[in-house]
Amino acid sequence: MRPTRPFAACAIVALTVACSDAPSSPKEASPKEITTLPRTLTVGEQRVVSAANAFAPTLLGAINRTQRGDNVFVSPLSASMALGMTMNGAAGTTFDEMRITLGFGTMERADIIRSYRDLIALLRGLDSRVDFRIANSIWYRDTFSAAIEPTFLSEAKQYFDAGGAALNFGSPSALTTINGWVKQSTNGKIDKIIDSISSEIVMLLINAIYFKGDWRDAFDPTLTKSAPFTTLDGAKISVPMMARIGSARLGRLDGRVVVELGYGGDAFVMDVVLPRDGENVNTLVESLTPPAWTTAMATLVTADVDLTMPKFKLEWEKTLNNELSAMGMPTAFLERRADFTRLSSSMGRELYISYVKQKTFVDVNEVGTEAAAVTVVGVGITSVPVRTVVRVDRPFLFVIRERLSGTILFMGKIVRPTSG
Repeated sequence: MRPTRPFAACAIVALTVACSDAPSSPKEASPKEITTLPRTLTVGEQRVVSAANAFAPTLLGAINRTQRGDNVFVSPLSASMALGMTMNGAAGTTFDEMRITLGFGTMERADIIRSYRDLIALLRGLDSRVDFRIANSIWYRDTFSAAIEPTFLSEAKQYFDAGGAALNFGSPSALTTINGWVKQSTNGKIDKIIDSISSEIVMLLINAIYFKGDWRDAFDPTLTKSAPFTTLDGAKISVPMMARIGSARLGRLDGRVVVELGYGGDAFVMDVVLPRDGENVNTLVESLTPPAWTTAMATLVTADVDLTMPKFKLEWEKTLNNELSAMGMPTAFLERRADFTRLSSSMGRELYISYVKQKTFVDVNEVGTEAAAVTVVGVGITSVPVRTVVRVDRPFLFVIRERLSGTILFMGKIVRPTSG
């Protein structure tokens, strides 16, 4: 156990906070604790982490405005990765809006993509006891291949480790290939991200994240009992509640209790934030800001914590166009106004983001947590009117009329044209 530091003698985190003398659950010795990163973060990495952490509560808040009565489970990192790949093909106002929305401010493009690369490398393999995977891919319509800038694809490979290939989007095998990649990249937890590929879609940029970690100090399954849980409308329902007593980190977020539990070597953690007594959880979500979160993390200290929390499993999906537009990047979604000329110099003015969709999965139980997320950005091309060839080379009828009222002024038939 970690040594107890002055903060609280003990705490129950479920529906109330109180002390308990219940016996500690039996557990094996915790794995060796990871106390430092394998190397110091570069300035660029620090900025990309800050950007991602600023983007996270803003995205959650935007989603929550339309899902106040629903469970929500979003991966800001997955969304940031998929949009970051897409942003690298943007220019002008489109790029500026995406950069600000993703939290990068005025950071240079080259620094942003280098930082994504370094962050991916850092997170992969950070804790040998936690299975954490990040995968990126770009799939594009075979007839669009020639229009893609080679630099765009090479940078996607170099900085995002993005695979993928040209596919015949009109063939059912394209869906099989793309969704097969999604299933493999999420260890089977998300078996597909798209059901069809519409005719205007020329490119799909996809990020997949998979996480599986055992608690550093597990819950004893024999202590899991059905107990009441009060819902948003005040109703009480019975749910399986896990229980453990032991070392954890305890903190405060503007008066709310924060409990932090570690996975594996403690490099990855879960923070549980309990609203104040009588406070609606939506109020908590709406008030969450990056500075408030940073301050709360600084209050965490090691304590003996008597924790009770529900087991839960959740699958969630949402198209994020409206939320991202409201957060500050509307131009990317506008036909004939978006600028993706770094993706395609010849057709970039006809390209736009057709949709950003995310699917997630999470399972929290006595042993640990398994979670997955997939974000897909569908890039569409503005429909170009098809040129219709009409040859008036046989007898025809013609009408002269006033268009607005529909009044016919003249009608005629020509069977043998003459010119004088």
